[in-house]
Amino acid sequence: MTAVDPNTLDANHREARRAVWFTRINKADAWFSVLGLSFVTPLLRAIAGDNPRAQAREIWRLLGVPLVAIAAFLTLWAVLAPQVQTSLGAVPGPAQVWTEARGLHADAVRTGENRARFQEQVAALNERRIAKGQAPTEPAYTGAPSFYQQIRTSIGTVFFGFLVATAVAVPLGILAGLSPTANAALNPIIQIFKPVSPLAWLPIVTMIVSAVYVTNDGLFAKSFLVSAITVTLCSLWPTLINTALGVASIDKDLINVSKVLKMNTWTKITKLVLPSALPLIFTGLRLSLGVGWMVLIAAEMLAQNPGLGKFVWDEFQNGSSSSLARIMVAVLTIGIIGFLLDRLMFAIQAAFTFTNQR
Repeated sequence: MTAVDPNTLDANHREARRAVWFTRINKADAWFSVLGLSFVTPLLRAIAGDNPRAQAREIWRLLGVPLVAIAAFLTLWAVLAPQVQTSLGAVPGPAQVWTEARGLHADAVRTGENRARFQEQVAALNERRIAKGQAPTEPAYTGAPSFYQQIRTSIGTVFFGFLVATAVAVPLGILAGLSPTANAALNPIIQIFKPVSPLAWLPIVTMIVSAVYVTNDGLFAKSFLVSAITVTLCSLWPTLINTALGVASIDKDLINVSKVLKMNTWTKITKLVLPSALPLIFTGLRLSLGVGWMVLIAAEMLAQNPGLGKFVWDEFQNGSSSSLARIMVAVLTIGIIGFLLDRLMFAIQAAFTFTNQR
């Protein structure tokens, strides 16, 4: 009986572990790409010993080059900003904007503490009123909303308007994609209303909501509905168009198979139409969410509705020495949130659709 070399067994065991490790890395690579963390894959491969020099070049391309570009942008900003004088003084550089960002955070913390103190005082007051046999009172906190509260308001509003737009656009898009008659009926409406600016929709929506939504004790505030409906009217078109295109592009052989199997309409849509058209539907959803986010900021600025748009307008009207830096903080915040919303939709798309790589 031939003895087995222990060194050979150890080498085979190491190779097997490396193969398992690389398999896991390759599976995770698709999700790293979805999350914008593509540089993690070559980093893990380099740690596992897979051609470290080639992986280092890939890390430089995916991580080093973007970081250098950001550093160059910040440097140009810091050098050129002080040379531009406005009515509020020189354009603030990255350091001043960072200082104002920290100041807004401190203001938000103080606002939260004041709100908590107010609620404690109301609770103590109600305890005394109940002890005296009186009904408790619920006074509203009248302090100004913090920067973080403005962010939460804008995000909640854009998601509400986006979900309403999706609920309207996807069924209409499926109908237009399946029926040439429905497509002929919807196409003129789409072409007429798709280019309309949110600034044109806003006064119409404001007047209609004010006339129809007359209660002050409803589930939603009027300002919220005005902003959300404006987002809906401007963001439903990309989803509607892409859904109709995706449904109309389904392989005709699949349609013929559904006829042979005598599928009813609901089964045909859920088992055949939606899975086939899902990639284009999600493309429309990503575009709609991006459009909705841009529209919302403009609507909040013009209508003075709560949110980041109102924050920007208030700072512009304030005209203090720190206003321009605060506006820049808001602009960067709007951009970062827009990027994160797109990443979120891309991650959802990756979870529900499939490609050749995943």
